[in-house]
Amino acid sequence: MRYPSDEIVDLYSHRWEIELGYREMKQTLLNSEYMLRSKRPDMVEQELWGLLLAYNLIRVAMTEAATRKGIWPNQLSFSGCSSAVVAFLLTTGLTSPGKLPVLYENLITQLTYYALPTRREDRFYPRRVKPKPSKYPTKKKNASQLN
Repeated sequence: MRYPSDEIVDLYSHRWEIELGYREMKQTLLNSEYMLRSKRPDMVEQELWGLLLAYNLIRVAMTEAATRKGIWPNQLSFSGCSSAVVAFLLTTGLTSPGKLPVLYENLITQLTYYALPTRREDRFYPRRVKPKPSKYPTKKKNASQLN
């Protein structure tokens, strides 16, 4: 009565989106390297703050592009959008400050091209209990023993 099942299901889907965000940070921004480069604790903290800042900057640009296209921000490819944002940031030092708003508008337009296909909501994979592997090798039958 206190926690309706439909609300729990809805919260689980939100939790799953958060887990996908963690995966995006680990795989895309850290290049699937699970070790931080820094050795000192204060530098590890600085590296984590930098990672979170980069993730949030990319997500802000994705949110703006998604609202212009009329879709949810999680319907854009994070890896494609992150490479476009990184390329934009690398070229901003070479351009004049007066052209930055035009280039930013081009970036947002470019991010709308990274739209993902809609998710299939009808997928269902029930849990299965796998048999425990045996410690002993199994005896293999040859072709004459199969009949």
